[in-house]
Amino acid sequence: MNASPNPVPSPVWCPRVTVACVVADGGRYLMVEEEVNGRLAYNQPAGHLDDGESLITAAVRETLEETGWTVELDALVGVHQWRSTEHGHGVLRFSFAASPVKHDPARPLDSGIRRALWLTRAEVAALGDRLRSPLVLKSIDAWLAGQRVPLSALSSLLPEDRYP
Repeated sequence: MNASPNPVPSPVWCPRVTVACVVADGGRYLMVEEEVNGRLAYNQPAGHLDDGESLITAAVRETLEETGWTVELDALVGVHQWRSTEHGHGVLRFSFAASPVKHDPARPLDSGIRRALWLTRAEVAALGDRLRSPLVLKSIDAWLAGQRVPLSALSSLLPEDRYP
C-alpha cells in the first residue's frame, strides 16, 4: 500500500519540540541576541527539532549554527512545557547542559541572530522581558541547582544522525 503524498492531519494535538543548551563557562552562560518579530530578544542557543533528527543532534547543531561554538552535551537539564506568547503554540523544550569545545569566529550565524555573548546569571535576569521566554532563566536555574539527567535516558530509534 502506498502512502499518500499529502497525509491527513492528525486530530491529535502536537506541540512544537525545541532544544536548548545551557553552555556554562566560569559563571557565564552562552546566549544569543536575536531579532524576533521586530524586537531584540535573548535566548540560549535553541531551536526546533527537525524531522528525522535526534534531540542530541539538534541541540549540538542549533548551538553551532547560532553561536559558532561546537559543544559537547553533558546531561539533560530538564523538559519544560510552555505555551508561547509569540505564536500561541504549545512548546515542549528539552534543555541540555553543554560544555564549550571549540569556537569558529568566522562561521556565519543563523539568520536573525545578531551575536553570541557570554553573560552571568545576574546579567541574564536583568534582561527581564527581553528574554525570549521564561524558560531561559528556568533552564539556568535548573542547571545551577544541579539538576541533571544522564544522556543515556534519551534514546533514538532513528537512522544514524545526519549531522556531525
